[in-house]
Amino acid sequence: MSSNKLFTKTRLAVLASSVMIAGMAGGYGVAMAAQSKVMLSGAHEVPAVTTSAKGEGTITIEDNMAVTGSVTTSGLNGTMAHIHEAAAGKNGPPIITLEKKGDNEWMVPANAKLTDAQYKAYKAGDLYVNVHSDAHKGGEIRDQLKP
Repeated sequence: MSSNKLFTKTRLAVLASSVMIAGMAGGYGVAMAAQSKVMLSGAHEVPAVTTSAKGEGTITIEDNMAVTGSVTTSGLNGTMAHIHEAAAGKNGPPIITLEKKGDNEWMVPANAKLTDAQYKAYKAGDLYVNVHSDAHKGGEIRDQLKP
């Protein structure tokens, strides 16, 4: 086989592989994830909290209900952080306790997963993440997770 024909066949094989991988990444045969960018503030707490503290991060929820992500805070000495189940404007029970990974970082623990009911609540916009402090034991900053 001539080197030009071999080169052309190699290019076609690479192109076909690239198309297949791009299709899989586009959702064909691969579980998709929903990322929620969160911007935590005292104004989102119930009742609202007057604070200069803030937080931001990303929480990812896979179609198989696996949860990953982290939140970084500033302006407060956080004592606990959770993902809770409740609609905006309401308080609800914690469903996942985040792990403190440094002075200002909170991580979803390994292997965290939602139940079917919690996943349905997430899809309805009824989950939120918040960070508690000694000054605000019920939560100092919060934001809803957006599907």
